[in-house]
Amino acid sequence: MTKSHAKDDASHILVVDDDDRIRSLLKRYLNDNGFRTSVAANAKDARALMSSFDFDLFIFDVMMPGETGFSLTKSVRAASNVPILLLTARGMPEDRIEGLEAGADDYLSKPFEPRELLLRANGLLRRARPSQLSRKEITFGECTFSIGRGELRRNGELVRLTEGETSLLRALAQKPREAISREALAEQSDAGMERSVDVQVTRLRKKIEEDPRAPIYLQTVRGVGYALMAD
Repeated sequence: MTKSHAKDDASHILVVDDDDRIRSLLKRYLNDNGFRTSVAANAKDARALMSSFDFDLFIFDVMMPGETGFSLTKSVRAASNVPILLLTARGMPEDRIEGLEAGADDYLSKPFEPRELLLRANGLLRRARPSQLSRKEITFGECTFSIGRGELRRNGELVRLTEGETSLLRALAQKPREAISREALAEQSDAGMERSVDVQVTRLRKKIEEDPRAPIYLQTVRGVGYALMAD
């Protein structure tokens, strides 16, 4: 049995796919990356789970026996704003349009790389939570960072951040004082590569640290990654 790395407050994802191999792979991969994951083989089983649990993201296969992913998407969207990512072997533009018209938020063609799916899932979850984060601010030294607005102020003065710096700081700020791996930061912040995370960290330190060569707030955690030491 695969051990989940999810915490109690982790986002809960429902994967619906009639392919046993894909369900097993995605459940293991998403759990290993900190999510809680439930799976269903068809729309009927998915509805049963939806009646019992709250989910933060739905991942639906399109071509399922019985009710299709398009139909399930349309039905769910009529009653919920939970983001929906569609998976399908049908990669034609008209199929993508049909899925988006049904209410899906994103579309990924099979075969896909699990890492790309993880990036898309994280992006959908981030965009679904702005209202919850918009009022949340954290402070560290002379700096205050608004997670929702992505604004950094130092001694009250607005500090200009690039999009990459903003997304990285937001990823760190959502788990203050917690070490986050470079790989996870690359995925959560859209940096793409771990080396890009290192570059963004170096730039951020110049903007928030008194001495970037001896950082107090954006610290390196040896053997893990980085942590933002918020007040």
